[in-house]
Amino acid sequence: MATVDQAVRISAQTRSERLIRFITRTPIHFGLIAIAVIWLVPTVGLAITSFRKPNNIAATGWWHALTQWDWTLHNYGSVIHATGMGHAWVNSLIITLPATILPLTLGALAAFGFAWVPFPFRDTLFLAIIALMIVPIQTSLVPLLKLFRDWHLNSPHFGIGAFSFVGIWLAHTAFGLPLAVFLLRNFFITLPKDLIEAARMDGASNLAIFRRIVVPLSVPALASFAIFQFLWVWNDLLMALVFLAGQPDKAPMTVRIPYLLSTYGQEYNLLSAAAFLLMIVPLIVFFSLQRYFVQGLLAGSVKT
Repeated sequence: MATVDQAVRISAQTRSERLIRFITRTPIHFGLIAIAVIWLVPTVGLAITSFRKPNNIAATGWWHALTQWDWTLHNYGSVIHATGMGHAWVNSLIITLPATILPLTLGALAAFGFAWVPFPFRDTLFLAIIALMIVPIQTSLVPLLKLFRDWHLNSPHFGIGAFSFVGIWLAHTAFGLPLAVFLLRNFFITLPKDLIEAARMDGASNLAIFRRIVVPLSVPALASFAIFQFLWVWNDLLMALVFLAGQPDKAPMTVRIPYLLSTYGQEYNLLSAAAFLLMIVPLIVFFSLQRYFVQGLLAGSVKT
């Protein structure tokens, strides 16, 4: 009987504690929801405007489209076919995917070496690479562009098809590697040391340890850097202007959209459709990998 009464008291105490936690956290939850709504309103408005007709945009606000269902896909058809944004969207993908995969792969290999492979001056080299993070990109664009011209990597006739983008791939890879090495190395050193040593005692090579142990356990960190690099390259305008200057057939969406402003400055239906085309891929990438994002950033933040 005493045991039953004790169980009832514990259950009641647990319920009261849960209720107290819910009440104390409710203002925080409401605040976070309010911030999320405020941040989402411009994106939702842009998305709805991209499906509206020009006369409706001029007459009423975007929120009226929620009650007056008169949407059209003609805006996207005009942007993709008539203004060349479809080709620019493909160029953005061709630039962004290799420029994300290359620094992710090279940075992961280098980070594994700095974390688990002993060699002379390891810490000194690591600090030198991290110091490169403070170098402004703008200060290195001119010498890098001259170097690429000497190597003919920036020539309109260099490469065939997608390989004609090698110059901008290498540039994005070089600027993304310091962050990749820093972020991934700090994660790799938090992996269980006993697991790495056991694999070495079993005769596994460093490459096998990296491929079979480190990579599967480091998906959050790899996804975090992939999100950072993808968003940076996809939204980049400066490097696209510098390394693809005079090559309109290779221009990504960030370069093409300013031309739309001069040509279709008052046609908000086309501008909003073009802007949403630019936004949709980063949104898909972020929401697909966001469950790894915070975990990958926080892991390794204590142990260095």
